[in-house]
Amino acid sequence: MAGWEHELDELMRVRGGALVRYAYMLSGDRALAEDLVQDALVKVYSRLRGRPAVSGAVGVAEGSRAHDLDSPFTNAEGYVRRAVLTIYLDGYRKRQRWTGIKHLLADDPSTRGADQAASARVDVMAALARLGARERACVVLRYFEDMTVPQIADALGTAQGTVKRYLSDATKNMQEFLRPDDFRPAEGRAAR
Repeated sequence: MAGWEHELDELMRVRGGALVRYAYMLSGDRALAEDLVQDALVKVYSRLRGRPAVSGAVGVAEGSRAHDLDSPFTNAEGYVRRAVLTIYLDGYRKRQRWTGIKHLLADDPSTRGADQAASARVDVMAALARLGARERACVVLRYFEDMTVPQIADALGTAQGTVKRYLSDATKNMQEFLRPDDFRPAEGRAAR
């Protein structure tokens, strides 16, 4: 067994339960906690090659940033805990973003008829028409022509930051335009 495998085995045998409990406290779901720990272990142990080289390590070129996987890895648990947190937060951000836009999709794609698809297309076209010319151009080029931000900036002769601002503003406006009536705040009440 290679040194890193022994180290990984020792870490999971001695501190595996504590790592899963830590992930559980973050996620509130046992299965997700176990997945977070596993993903963190893969992330940490697969990226050891980016650590500074150990002098005299076999198979590691002088001046290389590669790490000899058979040399001791200090504070492995700390790296794994940090990776668990990072992976959890990345997933949380993705879920929050999805929560903010999932209502824009049709209800159930399996029961979706042609009339609903046509209605959605008309709604999107109407929302696009309500955008300013630059915002509309950025949205069409980004989401319909599948161009990158730098490509859009070149096509429109503007800065990349400006394109990003137009896309951000357009996304917020489109969300508001396409939001179903039952998700809109009642008139007279402040939006939250």
